[in-house]
Amino acid sequence: MLAYEALKRAITQMDIYGSATEFRLDERQLSETLGVSRTPIREAMTVLEQEGFVRSVPRRGIFVVRKTKREILDLIVVWAALEAMAARLAATHASDSEIAGLRRLFHEFEAQPPASHMNEYSEANIAFHQAVIRMGGCRLIVDMTENLFLHMRAIRAVSVRQENRHEISMREHMAIIDALETRDPDLAERLVREHTMGLAAHVERHGVFPE
Repeated sequence: MLAYEALKRAITQMDIYGSATEFRLDERQLSETLGVSRTPIREAMTVLEQEGFVRSVPRRGIFVVRKTKREILDLIVVWAALEAMAARLAATHASDSEIAGLRRLFHEFEAQPPASHMNEYSEANIAFHQAVIRMGGCRLIVDMTENLFLHMRAIRAVSVRQENRHEISMREHMAIIDALETRDPDLAERLVREHTMGLAAHVERHGVFPE
């Protein structure tokens, strides 16, 4: 399980939609990096393939799965529904300190615009959405979004750097936090859904993904 968790973390951190390059996983290199034999690496690869994270190509190796544009748009719609409900629940159930934690994620970007340090903003953006999911307090929503997260993280990391998406993102995040602070479940749900569907519209217009 240690090899599985380590490989899944490594895949999650990959910029799989940042270029057209396929991401091949080298069994020997992974074995050396993780300090384990190839057997647990192979076992972990088998589980990850069953879960849809990697695919085995005969005579070529193991590659990280990249969704098509149509699949990505469908994935975003599902995420929008789940995170919107989590936001609705969070408006009622999240603690004041949890909501304050969301605002702290963006303190440094209020003084300096996100464009001046995009890597940090991208990480804060991703942490924000993970936190909203957790704050809803529904274990099943957390579990259902876990396997979507690898792709959502990579999609957001690419999209936030395109056009003025980071400015829109920042503005919409602040409105969502305001709704949570005022304990308005209807507004929080609507804003989160619209925010994520805005990402879908952006991907439809500007996303360059496998066909």
